[in-house]
Amino acid sequence: MSTDVLNTALTVAAAGVPVLPLSEGKVPFGNCRTCKRNACGGRPHMKDPGRCRCAAPCHGWAAATVDPAVLTSPDWAAAWHRAVAVAYHPAGADLTVVDLDNTDAVTWARDTLPRTRTVATTRGEHWIYRGTMQSANAVRPGVDIKSRMAYARWLGPGAGILVALPPAALALSGGEETTPARRPGGVVSSTTARSTWDRTVATGCRHTERYVRTGLDRGLALVRARTESGAASQAFGVARFLAGLHTLCPGPCGLDTIGTEIIDAAVSVGVPETYAQRAVARGFATGERAA
Repeated sequence: MSTDVLNTALTVAAAGVPVLPLSEGKVPFGNCRTCKRNACGGRPHMKDPGRCRCAAPCHGWAAATVDPAVLTSPDWAAAWHRAVAVAYHPAGADLTVVDLDNTDAVTWARDTLPRTRTVATTRGEHWIYRGTMQSANAVRPGVDIKSRMAYARWLGPGAGILVALPPAALALSGGEETTPARRPGGVVSSTTARSTWDRTVATGCRHTERYVRTGLDRGLALVRARTESGAASQAFGVARFLAGLHTLCPGPCGLDTIGTEIIDAAVSVGVPETYAQRAVARGFATGERAA
């Protein structure tokens, strides 16, 4: 068992912050066989309240707990044995994390948001505020909001005085949740059948059809793999990467069709269609600027 990781989790939980283990890749452990694809109905307190009574750390952020008896239980032992880090559910402790993923995002925050408790990350900073709000990924370049229905990696208590969530942060999410409600037999918004990318929509692309199709298919697989959380953020990243590949093409490259396929992939794992559209549009815009 990863004793250091578990001890950290118990210390954080003792302070009233719900925690959960993270596996390789700094993501929650996948659901157990019984809960696969949310077949159990989900856990209570998720947006679509369910019937899950599973004792294992299934369902990502919704499994976070402060109960030491649960954290040290045999059902959680296998996860702790393979855990590489600890995550926490910010809203469960009445907190919101503004995740700043690069130096430009940190500069923006210093110019826009009130100073609060800050935690250094490998690429930027977490700014932590008192209060909760809707979570959202890619609310602006390099900025994610982690609060309700989300998790953040525990990187220490940070430094500075915790202040109340400001209106400027509340305005970032646009009133959308990162984890959508699922309807029986469907998703939040079902897109109609559309054509897929091929050379007929990319007569000005300098890449071979195989090259583009292979990269797009890999990206779609990454989005579809995010069945618990992060699909919209992954869609943003895929769109940003693919847009960067086409900046030197004389065009047209069929980016609209590529975008539609990415949106469909995100919707298939439960992302609201309008949110997926925003994430892909931002990804394309960021990729074109960065190239």
